[in-house]
Amino acid sequence: MTKVVYIIGALLLSAAMLSSHLFASDALKDKVIQSVKETEIARAKAFLHANPVTVAHASCERSAGGQNDFYSEGDYWWPDPENPGGPYIQKDGQTNPDNFTAHRLAMIRLSEIVATLTSAWLLTNEQMYADKALEHLNAWFVDSATLMNPHMLYAQAIYGRVTGRGIGLIDAYHFVEVAQSVKLLSDKGGIPAGQAAKIKNWFSEFLTWMTTHEYGIAEMNWHNNHATCWAATASSMAVLTDNKEIIKLCKDRFKNILLPDQMAVDGSFPLELKRTKPYGYALFNIDAFCTVAQILSTPEDNLWTYETSDGKSLKKGMEFIYPFIKDKNQWPFDKDIYIWDEWPVRHPALLFSAMAFNNQEFIETYLRLPAYPTYPEVIRNLPVRHPVLWLKVK
Repeated sequence: MTKVVYIIGALLLSAAMLSSHLFASDALKDKVIQSVKETEIARAKAFLHANPVTVAHASCERSAGGQNDFYSEGDYWWPDPENPGGPYIQKDGQTNPDNFTAHRLAMIRLSEIVATLTSAWLLTNEQMYADKALEHLNAWFVDSATLMNPHMLYAQAIYGRVTGRGIGLIDAYHFVEVAQSVKLLSDKGGIPAGQAAKIKNWFSEFLTWMTTHEYGIAEMNWHNNHATCWAATASSMAVLTDNKEIIKLCKDRFKNILLPDQMAVDGSFPLELKRTKPYGYALFNIDAFCTVAQILSTPEDNLWTYETSDGKSLKKGMEFIYPFIKDKNQWPFDKDIYIWDEWPVRHPALLFSAMAFNNQEFIETYLRLPAYPTYPEVIRNLPVRHPVLWLKVK
């Protein structure tokens, strides 16, 4: 009898702990949502007056593509003072302000507008926000006159050297929250099914391109944060379009290539720490890793709890980087040569891992950090910055 009572008591305790965990997670989610709710709605109201701006609205004479082709130029490439008019030379970590950035900025603008409008729709259920988001989505992915062709053949070109490169695909990282917005608007009835299908078709075509073209394959197989960002981008599009083959590919790469090859046993990313911006790149990469886990994890296949045979995991990665997010002054490596003071901000790695591990401290730190950074380079390196899209999904 005593043994039966003990077993029943243990089961009740386990159930109570589980309920407490779920309650705490909901409480953490609500705390974050409430911290941005008023501002997200206010920003969305302002965006109700914003007209779509796509790649078709600007062009560069240096592009080898057409009016509907995305074009950008390598950030760290500059004119050669010893060979004026000749091929550009590289200065790692130093962005050339004279490069063409209009298409990249338009993509970032799209992400900001659509994600904010979708967040406001989720928060208020007011249809005007979803309708306005659809206007921008149609301009980018449906209207033949203004859409972006579903490839990035001319991304991160280098004057005098190449018309485009595989690493240019990192610019598409800003489509992650666009894809998440489309999924939510589609799943929850915010946009008509017919329009949703057209938009999803564009993402399906882009996903095919980035998984079959030599540029996409090269980026997928890159050895640092580029490969992680490829996985995050591909994952978001694969989930949106229900491409089970690519979902499996991304999960397998996370477990067998990205985590084993990029992370050290202490949870750091040695390839990022070697760069001229080690702090920013370390943050950027852990953000991308956690975004992949957020997108792809299921109860049956949880990337948050996955661990390699030598102990590498997202938990280990967060244990390494978190003390330096909490107090950047403790950073033991070189300072970044560019935008040191502007970091950290509300990184998705903090948000997603806090939810995955039910970590109150991570959320408290997250909420103390800037929610709406304004420095352009920070925004460019923070493609996932709208928590409502990820927390208010039920």
